[in-house]
Amino acid sequence: MINLNPEYEISCQHFADLKEKYQAAKYEYSSPSSPLYFILRKADLGIELTDLESIYLQKEQLSTTFNIIQKEQQQRNKERISLGVEFTKLKSKYKVENYNISWITSDLYFILCKIDSGNFLTEKEFNWLLSHGWKATTSIAIETQKVTSLKSKYKATRYQDFHPDSPLYPILKKIDRSERLNETEYKWLIEKGLLETLEFVKQQEAEERNEFIQLKEKYQATKYKSEYLSSPLYAILQKLEAEETLMDTEINWLQEQELIETIAIAEEREQIKEFAAWKIKYKATEYEDISPKCHLYKVLKIIDSGNFLGEQDINFLKKRKFLETIKVAHDQYTKHLKSKIETDELLTNSEIQWLKNNGREDIIILVQERLFSILKSKYAVLDDKYKSPSSPLYSILQKLEQDERIEPQDVAWLQENELFYDKIRTKYHIIEADFYQQELKRTGNQWNLVNASSHLRKADKSKLALQLTNNLPLNKIEDNKLKSALLTTRGGAFRDFDKLDDAEICARQAMKYQPDSHHPYTLMGAICYQQGKYFEGDKWFSEAIKRGAKPLDMDSEIKSVLKKTNDQKQRQELVNYLLKKDSYRYAWAKDYLKKQKDKK
Repeated sequence: MINLNPEYEISCQHFADLKEKYQAAKYEYSSPSSPLYFILRKADLGIELTDLESIYLQKEQLSTTFNIIQKEQQQRNKERISLGVEFTKLKSKYKVENYNISWITSDLYFILCKIDSGNFLTEKEFNWLLSHGWKATTSIAIETQKVTSLKSKYKATRYQDFHPDSPLYPILKKIDRSERLNETEYKWLIEKGLLETLEFVKQQEAEERNEFIQLKEKYQATKYKSEYLSSPLYAILQKLEAEETLMDTEINWLQEQELIETIAIAEEREQIKEFAAWKIKYKATEYEDISPKCHLYKVLKIIDSGNFLGEQDINFLKKRKFLETIKVAHDQYTKHLKSKIETDELLTNSEIQWLKNNGREDIIILVQERLFSILKSKYAVLDDKYKSPSSPLYSILQKLEQDERIEPQDVAWLQENELFYDKIRTKYHIIEADFYQQELKRTGNQWNLVNASSHLRKADKSKLALQLTNNLPLNKIEDNKLKSALLTTRGGAFRDFDKLDDAEICARQAMKYQPDSHHPYTLMGAICYQQGKYFEGDKWFSEAIKRGAKPLDMDSEIKSVLKKTNDQKQRQELVNYLLKKDSYRYAWAKDYLKKQKDKK
């Protein structure tokens, strides 16, 4: 009975084709229900045969068929292994981590193949990568697409590698940025046979050379003969063309090449931009002239630099009804002065006068308060009761800071308020010493030398006092009182440096010139005390008192000796000597010793 079922006919034909493919024509059964048809269909689909199926083929004496199927399966297994290895390499190459799903069932293999071949990913594929947290892979895919675009743009498609790490990618990027290739990059393109890419580079360089020539003419730099595109001048002129600001190093290079006209053009462009910005900032946009050579540019530059405008410039602005500009200028300058005050800078007299002229008493008060605070800090005035600039202390400190002499009543006020110490006292004596030295030069009067030396010693500048009184012209001086005074002050300076032998020579010479003066005797007493000869020192002090010295002056000299004594044992000996001699009069010695111990 003939079977007219079309599906059956198709199956029979398929069975016949498979028998021919696998060399099983001698198998006499042609029905699709045959076990052989089942086996051959599995083989054709690449499905591995079971042991029973293999035994069936052997039993039917279809060994040739069995061998063909076995070889096919072996080949497929090799392909599977090869694909697996390739998948592993692609995962490493494109930074895929922590993914252990088989390549057979995953979309990843296909996506990585697309990336590796330079194909563009779809939005869905990008999202699939991101959803698995592979940001690095996504970044590489994006860069790979850029490589593909650049390869197409610059005729480099014959080079197969699409990875961003390939040597081609940085070269193409340089070409795309119109940057010049180095010799190594040229050679690489030649070695890879990318001649079309090279041709594009040459055409690009020809265009750039033409641009370089035009820029040199435009910016008056034709005296620079080099036409190399690697020249710094080309990059500088490109910046000028793009209206970018040149760096100091670039300006310096132009100066070295004596391209003065180019520098002038660059500076004028900057000034024009600057001028436009200033006109907006300082409310002068109605002024049509854009040239930095006009007077308004100079006026706005003064304002912007934080300086005040002179009367001529103010009148210039008033004439053109730029009243807002004047107001902004005043505000700007006031702001500048405030910033100086806040950073503890002192204002000049002209700056303070400007504040007065413009009715800014509030700033003047702020200046005075800040200056008073700075001066008090500088001169170590710690008492909080001196806060107001109306205090006499403010004017005194101002004078000292400006190296001006203060009046005797100022000194008395400082002493009365227990402020004549340390830095104030030192500064006072330095100013006085300088005054008397100037007077000495002006008048030639040697008494000024005595006074200058005395003040230098009180300012702890005994070294300068010795230099000042060196090589005294005693033979040319007739006044014995002056000779004695000069020798006494010089001897005192020697004593300050513990050069006691030299100090004694000066003191004894001074006595010879003026036996009735108490000063050299006082000096001798101090020298003896400093040598530890206290009893002998008292004798000299006694002689000084006979000649008009005050006991308090002797006590001051003893205090200075005690203060200078660094040896603890010697200091204790002196204190003991004084207390034994008069414990009431010299009670201060015991207190001084206690203070020294407390400090330690």
